[in-house]
Amino acid sequence: MTISENQRNLEAGLLLNKNRNDINECRITVVVLFSTFVSVCGSFCFGCAAGYSSVAQAGITKDLGLSVAQYSMFGSIMTFGAMFGAIFSGKVSDLIGRKGTMWFAQIFCIAGWLAIAFAKDTIWLDAGRFSTGFAVGLFSYVIPVYIAEITPKHVRGAFVFANQLMQSCGLSLYYVIGNFVHWRNLALIGKLNCFKTFSFLATLGKWGLEKECTASLQLLRGEDADVSEEANTIKETMILFNEGPKSRVMDLFQRRYAPSLVIGVGLMLLQQLSGSSGIMFYVGSVFDKGGFPSSIGSMILAVIMIPKAILGLILVEKMGRRPLLLASTSGMCLCSLFLAFSFSFRSYGMLDELTPIFTCIGVVGFISSFAVGMGGLPWIIMSEIFPMNVKVSAGTLVTLANWSFSWIVAFAYNFMIEWNASGTFLIFFSICAGGIVFIYAMVPETKGRTLEDIQASLTDFLQ
Repeated sequence: MTISENQRNLEAGLLLNKNRNDINECRITVVVLFSTFVSVCGSFCFGCAAGYSSVAQAGITKDLGLSVAQYSMFGSIMTFGAMFGAIFSGKVSDLIGRKGTMWFAQIFCIAGWLAIAFAKDTIWLDAGRFSTGFAVGLFSYVIPVYIAEITPKHVRGAFVFANQLMQSCGLSLYYVIGNFVHWRNLALIGKLNCFKTFSFLATLGKWGLEKECTASLQLLRGEDADVSEEANTIKETMILFNEGPKSRVMDLFQRRYAPSLVIGVGLMLLQQLSGSSGIMFYVGSVFDKGGFPSSIGSMILAVIMIPKAILGLILVEKMGRRPLLLASTSGMCLCSLFLAFSFSFRSYGMLDELTPIFTCIGVVGFISSFAVGMGGLPWIIMSEIFPMNVKVSAGTLVTLANWSFSWIVAFAYNFMIEWNASGTFLIFFSICAGGIVFIYAMVPETKGRTLEDIQASLTDFLQ
């Protein structure tokens, strides 16, 4: 055999190995799909909890004699519990693992639904809602991290966006059945879903020890896939992470992390201060304020939310993060302005007969725009812009910021609507308009880019 033949054989072998690696990276196995589905069942629980406060409002206030202030506390205390869940989410995840954290969260979720179902006064209602919120705070951190760790690179954004899809499914389910099921039975249905997810979690693979990591990768990528390179990369990364200095929250306030911190926290504040939590938690009261039947409005939302979330899941890898964020925020901005004008006209006795229709269009448009992009994209971008050495601290801080402002909006929303519905939506319009400027000026495109590329671009921004 000649040298040229040896060279050709060598090149052919290298090309074969390259093609095999490319196939392995692009493969989406049944195990990956099932593992992702099981993990995002926690997001489904969040969607159910968010929708519950809207459809149960009339029944709970009537049966237990709650005032507006008492029910606002009940509705918003879930986000207050999520704040505490967010504080401990990173450390708990490091201590007992991703799967262990999801198991731990489901225990609080089950306890919370039971307390609500058998509540006799506001103390048990609030305690149950807080417990459910604590679980949601844990879910909101660990689920995106777990999905990002098990999915191939080319579909990572779409798989993480499945969070928003499952939240929409939970919301839609409760918006529909909440019109026909008593609020106590509705809480028991939420508990049954937690039990189902709890049992599914037993099937997920283990991560941590080298042998377990390799075995899990082999299961995720397929029996004939070569996972040695990916396993070695994970092993080297974990060695560097374990041997390096452990980050604290205060370490994030260094100049080199400033762009990532501003982008991460800024997107979370925009997500909540735009009014999304208030509208989703109390959408029935918005429909009632506009004169549109809340039962019909909830049914319309239930029908349209899942297709919109699926559209967002598809577009996140087609359009990219930044264009989809801009489109989503622009839609929320226009719908907020539309609602503000609609309620303003009604306050002056103008277009009374059209206000219910305008209210329905504005609310459906706002929630649909939110579901397409702003609902899930900040979590995806958060997982991409922070370096490995500060990811736990950064994830904890950003998640805490999200739930802190979510609690403020959820608690104040009913009072703001009673004060001035038009003025409330003008405030949300102003925040969304400012958010468009923020995204355009600060948020980089992260689709298809490595962590090193993203970090380099953020460093260049500082300079």
